[in-house]
Amino acid sequence: MHRNIVLLGSTGSIGTQTLDVVRNNPDELTVVGLAANRRVAEVEAQVREFKPKYVCMYDEAAAKDLQTRIADLGIKVMSGMEGLLEIVSVPEADTVLTAVVGMIGIQPTIRAIESGKDIALANKETLVCAGHIIMPLAAQKKVQILPVDSEHSAIFQSLNGEPRDKVEKILLTASGGPFRGKKREELATMTAADALKHPNWDMGPKVTIDSSSLVNKGLEVMEARWLFDVSLDNIQVVVHPQSIVHSAVQYVDGAVIAQLGVPDMKLPIQYALFYPDRRPMAEKRLDLFELHSLTFEKPDTDTFRGLKLAFDAAYAGGSMPTVFNAANEMAVKAFLKGDIKYLEIYDMIERAMNHHVRIDNPDVAAILAAEKETYDYLGR
Repeated sequence: MHRNIVLLGSTGSIGTQTLDVVRNNPDELTVVGLAANRRVAEVEAQVREFKPKYVCMYDEAAAKDLQTRIADLGIKVMSGMEGLLEIVSVPEADTVLTAVVGMIGIQPTIRAIESGKDIALANKETLVCAGHIIMPLAAQKKVQILPVDSEHSAIFQSLNGEPRDKVEKILLTASGGPFRGKKREELATMTAADALKHPNWDMGPKVTIDSSSLVNKGLEVMEARWLFDVSLDNIQVVVHPQSIVHSAVQYVDGAVIAQLGVPDMKLPIQYALFYPDRRPMAEKRLDLFELHSLTFEKPDTDTFRGLKLAFDAAYAGGSMPTVFNAANEMAVKAFLKGDIKYLEIYDMIERAMNHHVRIDNPDVAAILAAEKETYDYLGR
C-alpha cells in the first residue's frame, strides 16, 4: 500500500519524526506537500531531500525567502491560509497529516476532508474546538480520521476488532509531567525552565507546559470524546508516571485492553500512516524485565486545575472548549515569557470561561470569533 502525504507542520516535533518514518519507508510513503510557518532553512533542507511537488510557508516573508532559495527546483511556494487550503486539496495526495499547533489547523483539516483525504491527526484544536463539525463531515465523506497522539493511537489500537457498543470506559493515561506529586504552594514558585523538564517525552515547549498543568490531558479528553464517540462520563484519566501503558479501554465484561510500548512517537505516526497494516520498526523494544513495575494514581485535580477546567468546558460544550483552549494558549505564552506565574495559567483560563457567553453548535466563523474574543478579553 502506497501513501502520498501532505505534511502540515513539517518542522515541529511530530513533523520531523514523521519525516523519519518516511525515510524508513521510502517505497511506501511519498511526501507530495510540505507546510511550515517560518523556519525557512529547515524547510529548504526538507524540500531538497524529499522533493515534494508543493510547499507552503504560512508566513509570507518566509515564503518569499524560500522561493528565492529553491528557485533552481522550479517549485511554486504557496503562503498564508490560502496556501494551506490549497496544499491539502492537491489531487496527488491521499493522506494529510496535520501536525500544526493551534486553531490554524481547523480550516485546512475541513478542506482536506472535503477533498476526500484521510486525516492523520496530530492537531488537538481541530477536535477540541470543532469536533461537532469534523466527525460528521468525515463520516459523510467516508474518510478516515487516524489519531497520531500516542494516547489516542493506543485507544484506537485497543478498540480494534471489538464492538464499539461494548465499551464501558476509556482509560486515558497521563504521565503527570514534571510536577507530579507537588502541592499548590510548590507550584506557585515554578518557573518555565522547571516546567519544560518533561521526564519521558520530547515535545515542543507549548505541549510540555500543557503536560505539566494537565491541560494537555484535558484537551485529550475532549478529543477522545469525539474520536471514539463516548460520553465524557465514560472517560477516566489515570496518572501513570512510566508512560508505558499509553492508554486502555475497559469493556462491559470487565476486560481491559491496553497498548504498551516505549515512549516514542514514531510508532503512533507509522501506525496512522499504514493503518490497517503494521510495518516493522527498528526502534527500541519494551523490556518488561527492565521495568519491574508499573504504577497508577488518581489525578490531583484540586492542585492541577487544568483537568477540572477542561471537563467543565467539555460538559458546557458549544464554544466553551474553544475559550478554554484559547485562554490556555495565551496564558502559556505569557508564562514562557515570564509575564505571569505558573498558577496564573489556571486563573486566566477560569476568568475567560466565566466571562464567555456560550454559543451552541458554533460554525467555524463563530469558533474563530470566540477565540478572538478570548484573546481580546485577556489582552486588556
